[in-house]
Amino acid sequence: MNYNQALQYLESFIDYEKLTNYSYRKSFGLERVKALLAVLGNPQDDLRCIHVAGTKGKGSTCAFIAYTLREAGYRVGLYTSPHLSDFRERIRILGALVHQRTSPKSDFEGMISRRDLARLVKKIKTVVCRDAINRVSTPTFFEIYTALAFLYFKEEKVDFAVLETGLGGRLDATNVVNPLVSVITPISLEHTQYLGNTLKKIAAEKAGIIKIEPVITAPQKKEVLEVIRKKCKETGARLYAVKSCNKRNLRLLGEHQQINAEVAASVVKCLCSPKQIERGLEKTVWPVRCEVVHQRPLVVLDGAQNVESMRVLKKAVEDNFKYNKLILVFGVSDDKDIKGICKELYSFADEIILTKSANPRAAGPRELVKYFSKKKFYITGNTKDADKKARLLAGEKDLILVTGSLFVAGEIRSHILRASPTNLSSRLCSKNKFVGRVEKSCLKRNGIYA
Repeated sequence: MNYNQALQYLESFIDYEKLTNYSYRKSFGLERVKALLAVLGNPQDDLRCIHVAGTKGKGSTCAFIAYTLREAGYRVGLYTSPHLSDFRERIRILGALVHQRTSPKSDFEGMISRRDLARLVKKIKTVVCRDAINRVSTPTFFEIYTALAFLYFKEEKVDFAVLETGLGGRLDATNVVNPLVSVITPISLEHTQYLGNTLKKIAAEKAGIIKIEPVITAPQKKEVLEVIRKKCKETGARLYAVKSCNKRNLRLLGEHQQINAEVAASVVKCLCSPKQIERGLEKTVWPVRCEVVHQRPLVVLDGAQNVESMRVLKKAVEDNFKYNKLILVFGVSDDKDIKGICKELYSFADEIILTKSANPRAAGPRELVKYFSKKKFYITGNTKDADKKARLLAGEKDLILVTGSLFVAGEIRSHILRASPTNLSSRLCSKNKFVGRVEKSCLKRNGIYA
């Protein structure tokens, strides 16, 4: 089996990242992935895992944790989703001993090699039952590649595996692990048709990853923290809640990233020295999170895709950039709170380019017109055309903001990479050299309470 054949095989399984209008509780569960992992020898049981769930900042927090542990000399598996342009971004190893297939300065350092991916997919294929009569036992795409990650991390003898949940937490395929620590990032309304239409219901799904191990949570709204505390009491887990945070020099912009970094620092403080923590956080790269990818005009990419994330993004842009005109490139998945997101963005943008990603869940750009009917807007059928249109409209002192979907931002990032094949994050953002003004807010020193 070669790499392309392996990808074709993976894509033959049902992929809920590309679907809408399914039953969450009927479609998700741990039985299938447990059965698959059992015939593979339960590789997850040999890993020391750090498990991260939440609404906002999951991926960033995972990256902060992984880069900081690597800075302390550990070999770290990093498992995240979705990918931006290459499936292998999802499964990475950071560490001096890894056989690099990418530059050490790559934005996605340590990706699994094509050869290893194909080899492990072949191994999984031999044990997967594809009986058409008993389709209920067939694993999903996410379950297959979760098993693939566990196998790879076990083979490579990582010191730690940092795992980001997919949808929810309680029924997520990653929830088969018994982690060293469970981490909850900020929780807000998202995927309400699947996880529930209140913060308490969503928090209950996210808190489903809590077992008997210590739990570290980001600052949460009162009703969310109540749910997390209740779950910790039921399981006997000890809770540490980050109350405030230090002001750090990060590549990742925005106050929200300061909070994510503080959560990560709280996770690793028993494993890393203060200097290692500072260096690890400062070196962390996590693309398409308020990422500057071009200057004159400024082009900023962000994967914000719910109302709360849009509010955070708007503040980050206002705090960090000076510009004459803001040109918004906007596309969104059709299962999001489109009305609420557009309401947040309406007064923020001077001109708007409505577009869509290639993902089947993408809302059609013409469906978005009613939310911006009194603004100056343009419609494009794909992100490549949207990128071209934005460059035509923008002057040297303008800002092009691409947001609404990780898929939209990821596609435009790929277009820019193809035009200028250089490591964007290290070239443009390592010293925050295009930041217009420093954030004025002064975050207090970290405080943690049980």
